Parts: sequence; structure tokens; C-alpha cells
Amino acid sequence: MFLFNVLLLVIGFAALIKGADLFVEGSSALAKNFKVPGLIIGLTIVALGTSAPELAVSTSAALCGSNEIALSNVVGSNIFNLLCVLGICAVIHTVPVESEVIKRDFPLSIAAAAFLLFAANPKAPLSLKLLQGNMDDNAGNISRLTGIMILAAFLIYIIVLIYHARKNPQKEEAAICMPLWKCFIFIAIGLLLIIGGGQGVVYSAKQIARTVGMSETLIGLTIVAIGTSLPELVTSVVAARKGETGLAVGNVIGSNIFNILFILGVSTVIHPIGVNTASLYDLIILIAVSIITYIFAISKKAIKRIDGIIMIGLYIGSVIFAILR
Repeated sequence: MFLFNVLLLVIGFAALIKGADLFVEGSSALAKNFKVPGLIIGLTIVALGTSAPELAVSTSAALCGSNEIALSNVVGSNIFNLLCVLGICAVIHTVPVESEVIKRDFPLSIAAAAFLLFAANPKAPLSLKLLQGNMDDNAGNISRLTGIMILAAFLIYIIVLIYHARKNPQKEEAAICMPLWKCFIFIAIGLLLIIGGGQGVVYSAKQIARTVGMSETLIGLTIVAIGTSLPELVTSVVAARKGETGLAVGNVIGSNIFNILFILGVSTVIHPIGVNTASLYDLIILIAVSIITYIFAISKKAIKRIDGIIMIGLYIGSVIFAILR
């Protein structure tokens, strides 16, 4: 039974990655058929597609009431993106950091994580209990109201990105023609793989956690988080090997913002998320490593090889801490 669940987990990850790829390809081609500008496609469809694994797993976990996986998957993915994806890229090739990312995206990602910690903290002041949706119990909780608030913040962020992109237009790439029927088939198959893969990952992860005595928080923070971040890792490493690292930081930070504001927002609106002490520690770690990475970025306007080595070491340390605590 254990081997079956491991196999199901691997198949689930494969379905998520392939499904996201088909969804992005089909949706982008459909949008181009209807003359939707490339920048809108990139900021919406492609962003959603690359984060589809995290979205599928977190929403599936929320629907199943597995709140620990829903939260730890997002936090774990963000930590992995920052320390491992960026760290490995920096070891391969120095990663430059654009000024807009330093001024706008990085501070927002840190602020989003800090707000999440603030809203979920069980020792928060009475006024914050309204955000928690819990006036009597001291247990940490991210309520639907908090989910609605961070979804609203995500919408504002997208509007700002679109406004900025329109002020600084880039050359459009040649459209890839695809018949409408093929677009719909790609989208349908992609969605089926994403939904099915998400369900398979959540189910198998829960069973594996029970079998080996791991908590749902730990397995969500490590195995599930790494698995759902594989698309970002593979794409970034391939780009780094080609020396094309200019957008690496922006893509990672944008993905982290998307994970917290959109994915966690949607998951929380579906089902309020209970927060245990371990998840509070993980949020603190996420904020800390975000600040450290931000310091690396603003001090040299780039993330160097030595920074990457330190970041990978920090990730290994965070995983060891998660296992031993």
C-alpha cells in the first residue's frame, strides 16, 4: 500500500506538470485567436498555469479539510522557490535583479507573508480576532474574511502590473496559430490532469504521512511543496544554464506573491484554514529568508554564486529544522 501511494504521488505530480503545460498552451492560443494582448496573457493565463500545481493541491486540500497541507504547501513552495530555485540559478550563473522587482515586488512578497503571520497568530490582539473569524478560541485561524482581503490585494497587484506593462510595452512575439477545437481540447485535458493530479497528490500525501508518522504540515512543507515547484525549478535551471537569468528573480517573487495572495486566498474562501504552531514557525522562516534574499538583491543588484550557496544551505537547514522540531 505504501508503494502504491508513492507511485500515486509521482503520477499526480506528472499529471500536474503536464496538465499545467497543456492548459497554458491551449489558453494562450485561444486568447491570441481572440486578439488578447500578449502582456495580458502573460500576467493572467501563464501566471495561473505555472502556479496550477500549487493551486490544485491547496484547493483540493481545502475541499478535503486538510488545512495543514493547503497552508504548508504554499509556504513550503515559497521557501523552496526563494532558496533553492534562485540559489541553484545563482550557483550556475549570477542572477541580476531588476529595479522594479526591488522596489515593488520584493517588498510586497515580504509584506504579504508578514500579514499572513499577523492574521494567523493565535496570540494576536482582540481587534485581529475579526480577521481570524474566531472570537473565543485561541487557535490560529485564517478566516474567509482574510481570504477575501488577500484576493482583493491580488486583484490590485494585477491591475498595477497591467498598468505598468502598458506604460512600458514590449515587442510582441509572433502568434502561434492553433485551431479553436484544438485549444479547447488542450484546455479541457489540461484542467482534467490538473484536477486529477491535485486530488492524487493530496490523497497520497496524507496516506504516506500517516504510514511513516509524518505530520501533514511536514509532508506539505517538503515533498508536496518541492513537487509542485518542479516546473519553476526546471524552467529556471534551464534558463540559467543558457545564461538567461534576467527574469529569474522576478518570476520567483511573482510566483510567491501569486501563491500567497491568490492560491491561499482561494483556498481560504473555500474553507477557513486552521494554523498550528509549526505553520507559524514556517511563516517566520519564510519572512526571514525573504528578507535575507532581499538584502542579497539590493546590496549588489544581483544574487552572486556565494549568495546562492548560502541560500541552498539555509534551505537544507530549514528542512532539518522542520524534521527535528
